Amino acid sequence: MGNNLSIFFFLFVCSAFSACGQSAASSEGITKLTNAKPMSTNAVLETATFGAGCFWCVEAQFESLDGVLSVESGYSGGTVKNPSYKEVCNGTTGHAEVCNVVYDTTKISFDELLLAFWGCHDPTQLNRQGNDQGTQYRSVIYYHNEEQQTKSEFYKKQLNEKNTWGKPVVTEISPYTIFYKAEGYHQGYYENNGSEGYCQFVIKPKLEKFKEVFKDKLKNTSAAE
Repeated sequence: MGNNLSIFFFLFVCSAFSACGQSAASSEGITKLTNAKPMSTNAVLETATFGAGCFWCVEAQFESLDGVLSVESGYSGGTVKNPSYKEVCNGTTGHAEVCNVVYDTTKISFDELLLAFWGCHDPTQLNRQGNDQGTQYRSVIYYHNEEQQTKSEFYKKQLNEKNTWGKPVVTEISPYTIFYKAEGYHQGYYENNGSEGYCQFVIKPKLEKFKEVFKDKLKNTSAAE
Protein backbone atom coordinates (compact mmCIF):
# COMPACT_ATOMS: atom_id res chain seq x y z
CA MET A 1 0.00 0.00 0.00
CA GLY A 2 2.89 2.31 0.52
CA ASN A 3 5.65 3.00 3.01
CA ASN A 4 5.41 4.88 6.31
CA LEU A 5 6.94 8.02 4.80
CA SER A 6 4.07 8.16 2.33
CA ILE A 7 1.50 7.68 5.09
CA PHE A 8 3.00 10.29 7.39
CA PHE A 9 3.28 12.80 4.55
CA PHE A 10 -0.35 12.16 3.67
CA LEU A 11 -1.39 12.77 7.26
CA PHE A 12 0.79 15.87 7.56
CA VAL A 13 -0.65 17.61 4.51
CA CYS A 14 -4.24 16.78 5.44
CA SER A 15 -3.69 18.06 8.95
CA ALA A 16 -1.87 21.20 7.81
CA PHE A 17 -4.51 22.06 5.23
CA SER A 18 -7.33 21.83 7.75
CA ALA A 19 -5.57 23.90 10.41
CA CYS A 20 -7.20 27.22 11.29
CA GLY A 21 -5.37 30.11 9.67
CA GLN A 22 -3.10 27.81 7.64
CA SER A 23 -1.84 29.54 4.51
CA ALA A 24 0.69 27.07 3.14
CA ALA A 25 1.95 23.55 3.64
CA SER A 26 5.01 22.05 2.06
CA SER A 27 4.07 19.86 -0.90
CA GLU A 28 7.60 18.47 -1.14
CA GLY A 29 7.34 14.76 -1.69
CA ILE A 30 3.72 14.74 -2.78
CA THR A 31 4.63 12.39 -5.61
CA LYS A 32 6.01 9.97 -3.02
CA LEU A 33 2.51 9.02 -1.93
CA THR A 34 2.81 5.94 -4.08
CA ASN A 35 5.59 4.29 -5.99
CA ALA A 36 3.13 2.33 -8.06
CA LYS A 37 2.26 5.00 -10.62
CA PRO A 38 2.27 3.74 -14.21
CA MET A 39 5.46 4.65 -16.04
CA SER A 40 3.96 4.53 -19.53
CA THR A 41 4.04 7.72 -21.59
CA ASN A 42 0.65 6.79 -23.04
CA ALA A 43 -2.36 8.18 -21.20
CA VAL A 44 -4.29 5.67 -19.09
CA LEU A 45 -7.63 7.16 -18.15
CA GLU A 46 -9.62 6.33 -15.04
CA THR A 47 -12.50 7.97 -13.20
CA ALA A 48 -12.85 8.89 -9.55
CA THR A 49 -16.07 10.12 -7.95
CA PHE A 50 -15.95 12.40 -4.91
CA GLY A 51 -18.46 14.32 -2.83
CA ALA A 52 -17.03 17.01 -0.53
CA GLY A 53 -19.75 19.59 -0.06
CA CYS A 54 -20.88 21.98 -2.79
CA PHE A 55 -19.79 20.56 -6.13
CA TRP A 56 -18.98 24.05 -7.42
CA CYS A 57 -16.03 24.16 -5.01
CA VAL A 58 -14.92 20.58 -5.64
CA GLU A 59 -15.02 21.04 -9.40
CA ALA A 60 -12.85 24.16 -9.30
CA GLN A 61 -10.30 22.51 -7.02
CA PHE A 62 -9.85 19.28 -8.95
CA GLU A 63 -9.81 21.03 -12.33
CA SER A 64 -6.63 22.80 -11.23
CA LEU A 65 -4.63 19.56 -10.86
CA ASP A 66 -2.20 18.40 -13.53
CA GLY A 67 -3.33 15.05 -14.90
CA VAL A 68 -7.03 15.76 -14.39
CA LEU A 69 -8.60 15.89 -17.84
CA SER A 70 -12.19 16.68 -16.99
CA VAL A 71 -14.49 17.26 -14.03
CA GLU A 72 -18.27 16.99 -14.22
CA SER A 73 -20.66 17.99 -11.47
CA GLY A 74 -23.61 15.74 -10.76
CA TYR A 75 -25.52 13.54 -8.36
CA SER A 76 -24.89 10.01 -7.08
CA GLY A 77 -25.95 7.69 -4.30
CA GLY A 78 -29.70 8.30 -4.32
CA THR A 79 -32.86 6.47 -5.28
CA VAL A 80 -34.54 8.91 -7.70
CA LYS A 81 -33.75 8.66 -11.41
CA ASN A 82 -32.59 11.82 -13.19
CA PRO A 83 -33.04 14.12 -10.18
CA SER A 84 -33.09 17.86 -10.58
CA TYR A 85 -30.94 20.22 -8.53
CA LYS A 86 -34.04 21.41 -6.69
CA GLU A 87 -35.00 17.84 -5.77
CA VAL A 88 -31.50 17.03 -4.54
CA CYS A 89 -31.40 20.22 -2.47
CA ASN A 90 -34.67 19.23 -0.81
CA GLY A 91 -32.79 16.24 0.61
CA THR A 92 -35.47 13.75 -0.42
CA THR A 93 -33.65 11.88 -3.20
CA GLY A 94 -30.73 10.48 -1.19
CA HIS A 95 -28.20 11.83 -3.68
CA ALA A 96 -24.97 13.60 -2.85
CA GLU A 97 -23.50 16.42 -4.88
CA VAL A 98 -20.43 14.81 -6.44
CA CYS A 99 -17.85 15.30 -9.15
CA ASN A 100 -16.76 12.73 -11.69
CA VAL A 101 -13.02 13.26 -12.13
CA VAL A 102 -11.41 11.78 -15.24
CA TYR A 103 -7.65 11.59 -14.81
CA ASP A 104 -4.51 10.32 -16.52
CA THR A 105 -2.87 7.77 -14.22
CA THR A 106 0.51 8.40 -15.83
CA LYS A 107 0.40 11.96 -14.46
CA ILE A 108 -1.53 11.70 -11.21
CA SER A 109 -2.35 8.70 -9.05
CA PHE A 110 -5.52 7.83 -7.19
CA ASP A 111 -3.49 8.19 -3.98
CA GLU A 112 -2.78 11.81 -4.89
CA LEU A 113 -6.44 12.41 -5.71
CA LEU A 114 -7.33 11.03 -2.28
CA LEU A 115 -4.88 13.46 -0.72
CA ALA A 116 -6.54 16.30 -2.61
CA PHE A 117 -9.99 15.02 -1.64
CA TRP A 118 -9.32 14.88 2.09
CA GLY A 119 -7.40 18.13 1.85
CA CYS A 120 -10.17 20.10 0.13
CA HIS A 121 -12.84 19.84 2.83
CA ASP A 122 -13.50 18.89 6.45
CA PRO A 123 -14.31 15.16 6.39
CA THR A 124 -15.29 15.16 10.07
CA GLN A 125 -18.47 17.14 9.41
CA LEU A 126 -21.50 14.90 8.98
CA ASN A 127 -23.86 15.90 6.19
CA ARG A 128 -22.54 19.44 5.91
CA GLN A 129 -19.67 21.65 4.83
CA GLY A 130 -19.60 25.06 6.43
CA ASN A 131 -22.98 26.71 6.00
CA ASP A 132 -24.12 24.11 3.46
CA GLN A 133 -26.17 21.57 5.40
CA GLY A 134 -27.95 18.40 4.31
CA THR A 135 -27.20 14.85 3.25
CA GLN A 136 -26.51 16.12 -0.28
CA TYR A 137 -23.33 17.74 1.07
CA ARG A 138 -21.96 14.59 2.72
CA SER A 139 -18.33 13.57 2.43
CA VAL A 140 -18.25 10.51 0.19
CA ILE A 141 -16.06 8.45 -2.11
CA TYR A 142 -17.82 6.29 -4.67
CA TYR A 143 -15.17 3.77 -5.70
CA HIS A 144 -15.05 2.36 -9.22
CA ASN A 145 -12.92 -0.71 -8.55
CA GLU A 146 -11.37 -2.79 -5.79
CA GLU A 147 -8.13 -0.80 -5.79
CA GLN A 148 -9.97 2.48 -5.17
CA GLN A 149 -11.97 0.85 -2.38
CA THR A 150 -8.88 -0.60 -0.70
CA LYS A 151 -6.90 2.63 -0.85
CA SER A 152 -9.82 4.78 0.32
CA GLU A 153 -10.47 2.54 3.32
CA PHE A 154 -6.75 2.29 4.11
CA TYR A 155 -6.16 6.05 4.21
CA LYS A 156 -9.37 6.72 6.12
CA LYS A 157 -8.22 4.20 8.73
CA GLN A 158 -4.81 5.90 8.95
CA LEU A 159 -6.37 9.34 9.34
CA ASN A 160 -8.56 8.11 12.18
CA GLU A 161 -5.81 6.14 13.92
CA LYS A 162 -3.56 9.22 13.87
CA ASN A 163 -6.50 11.43 14.95
CA THR A 164 -5.49 13.89 12.25
CA TRP A 165 -8.40 16.29 12.78
CA GLY A 166 -9.00 15.57 16.44
CA LYS A 167 -12.37 14.11 15.43
CA PRO A 168 -13.35 10.97 13.49
CA VAL A 169 -13.39 11.09 9.70
CA VAL A 170 -16.99 10.34 8.68
CA THR A 171 -16.40 10.01 4.93
CA GLU A 172 -18.72 7.45 3.37
CA ILE A 173 -16.98 4.90 1.13
CA SER A 174 -19.46 3.14 -1.16
CA PRO A 175 -19.49 1.44 -4.56
CA TYR A 176 -20.16 3.64 -7.58
CA THR A 177 -23.51 2.85 -9.19
CA ILE A 178 -24.79 5.66 -11.38
CA PHE A 179 -23.95 9.31 -11.98
CA TYR A 180 -26.49 11.86 -13.13
CA LYS A 181 -24.86 14.89 -14.70
CA ALA A 182 -26.10 18.13 -13.18
CA GLU A 183 -27.80 20.86 -15.18
CA GLY A 184 -25.62 22.74 -17.64
CA TYR A 185 -25.31 25.92 -15.60
CA HIS A 186 -23.54 23.94 -12.84
CA GLN A 187 -20.71 22.86 -15.13
CA GLY A 188 -17.64 25.09 -14.94
CA TYR A 189 -19.53 27.21 -12.43
CA TYR A 190 -16.59 29.05 -10.91
CA GLU A 191 -14.97 29.68 -14.27
CA ASN A 192 -18.19 31.09 -15.69
CA ASN A 193 -19.40 32.98 -12.62
CA GLY A 194 -16.23 34.01 -10.83
CA SER A 195 -17.44 37.53 -10.02
CA GLU A 196 -20.55 36.37 -8.17
CA GLY A 197 -20.73 36.60 -4.38
CA TYR A 198 -20.57 32.87 -3.59
CA CYS A 199 -17.61 32.44 -5.91
CA GLN A 200 -15.75 35.41 -4.42
CA PHE A 201 -16.40 34.72 -0.76
CA VAL A 202 -16.58 30.92 -0.61
CA ILE A 203 -15.01 29.23 -3.63
CA LYS A 204 -12.12 31.62 -4.28
CA PRO A 205 -10.58 31.44 -0.77
CA LYS A 206 -10.87 27.65 -0.72
CA LEU A 207 -9.35 27.39 -4.19
CA GLU A 208 -6.46 29.70 -3.31
CA LYS A 209 -5.62 27.67 -0.20
CA PHE A 210 -5.92 24.45 -2.19
CA LYS A 211 -3.53 25.75 -4.85
CA GLU A 212 -1.00 26.81 -2.26
CA VAL A 213 -0.96 23.40 -0.61
CA PHE A 214 -0.86 21.49 -3.90
CA LYS A 215 1.24 23.96 -5.86
CA ASP A 216 3.59 21.23 -7.13
CA LYS A 217 0.66 19.35 -8.70
CA LEU A 218 -1.06 22.20 -10.53
CA LYS A 219 -1.50 22.54 -14.26
CA ASN A 220 0.86 25.06 -15.80
CA THR A 221 -1.99 27.45 -16.51
CA SER A 222 -3.12 27.29 -12.90
CA ALA A 223 0.37 27.66 -11.49
CA ALA A 224 0.90 30.82 -13.52
CA GLU A 225 -2.19 32.54 -12.15
